[in-house]
Amino acid sequence: MTIENKCKNIDEYISSFPPDVQKIMVKLRKVIKDTAPGLEEVISWDMPTFKYKGKNLIHFAGYKKHIGLYPAPTAILEFKKELAGYKQGKGSVQFPLNKPFPYDIVIKIVKFRTKELIKQEK
Repeated sequence: MTIENKCKNIDEYISSFPPDVQKIMVKLRKVIKDTAPGLEEVISWDMPTFKYKGKNLIHFAGYKKHIGLYPAPTAILEFKKELAGYKQGKGSVQFPLNKPFPYDIVIKIVKFRTKELIKQEK
């Protein structure tokens, strides 16, 4: 799938990928939702997005050789050590499809982002 393809929801987005990638995305989605229950699921910027009380918590997107995770620059900085072996951008990290997916890191990032957004409410 390319970013130009417009999907209406996360199910449609995930189903547009090969079965092996779908399996990773389904588990990634579950990990995010289980870590921060009650999140709203939407497609934003053409990628699966999880919102906490209307604010973007985290996004992910599939590509040919990796899954991109977009938590926010603060989360990338917070987990700099854990993410050191992965290609990164200011607010993103790429997890290669040819290596085991680090769901444990995703759990830490989701917990961090949830706490961050709760602090912003106050």
